[in-house]
Amino acid sequence: MKAALLHYGRLLISSLVLFVAVLTVLFLLLELAPGDPVQSLVGDNPVSEEFRSELIAAFGLDRPLWERYLIFLGNVFTGNLGYSFGTSMTVAELIMSRIGNTLALALPAFILSTVGGLALGALAARTRSRALDGAISGTAVALFSIPNFWLGLLLLMVFSLWLGWFPTQGKSPYGQEGIDIQYLVLPVITLATTELAYKTRIMRSSVIEALGQDFIDTARSKGLSKQRVLWRHAIPNALLPMITISGYSLGFTLAGSVVIERVFGWPGMGLLLYDAVQRNNNQLVLGVVVVLTLSIIVINFLTDVVYGLADPRLRARFTAGRRTA
Repeated sequence: MKAALLHYGRLLISSLVLFVAVLTVLFLLLELAPGDPVQSLVGDNPVSEEFRSELIAAFGLDRPLWERYLIFLGNVFTGNLGYSFGTSMTVAELIMSRIGNTLALALPAFILSTVGGLALGALAARTRSRALDGAISGTAVALFSIPNFWLGLLLLMVFSLWLGWFPTQGKSPYGQEGIDIQYLVLPVITLATTELAYKTRIMRSSVIEALGQDFIDTARSKGLSKQRVLWRHAIPNALLPMITISGYSLGFTLAGSVVIERVFGWPGMGLLLYDAVQRNNNQLVLGVVVVLTLSIIVINFLTDVVYGLADPRLRARFTAGRRTA
């Protein structure tokens, strides 16, 4: 138990150090960005000299760099991401109003890509060097090569404009609250396709590698059927690398939703970030990037924890550490 706690403690500290490092880079980039910092706070609105002086004093822009950096870190760790001019809302309130829409898009895409990738990868490995394997592998390579924004535009053109099966933009009919599932279909498929293709390739390779291990020969020598060897011994061992891949994939899906939300007009954090960049709203851009960065770091930490629990080699190392202690 002590070895496991030390292991996860080191992971937690390294994640925290990484988060502070990213915040430092973001702060320095914001400081080095060209333009008037006061104007970036208020957007395109005109600013009088008196109001400019008030803003400089209120946001501490006249303080030394190191002091502003410490205030920035303190604000982030207390959940204070600043104020978004032009919207009469804080950055945290704006993000909270959109984060649910982003999760409604990213989580189904993640589940679809993971379940589909596992099933198709295992099926391709089971039918290795046959026509079905060639079809699955070839399709996966082709889909992985297609940029997701281009795939989204293609799906919009075919299924929305030509066939009229799905709406083109938004998350529900005009004036109606909530999410209509018809609005989810195309963006979820677009967001999941690249990850589905990637996971299919990884799962296929992992299963084939597992089938070449000595313990598989031992299982076969015991007279077990091909199906039993595959499902009881090869696939469980092939799932270990998929845990790491799936964790990174969830982070990539969250970050990748920025482009997809723009293509489909989906009102999530990605579209919020795009609009903030267009309006030079640096405070809002910084807030969204901080939340996305924190989400990815937390997901990677949880992935490492799950991998440690699933990998028998790590569990054996923890047990050996306990016996030594």
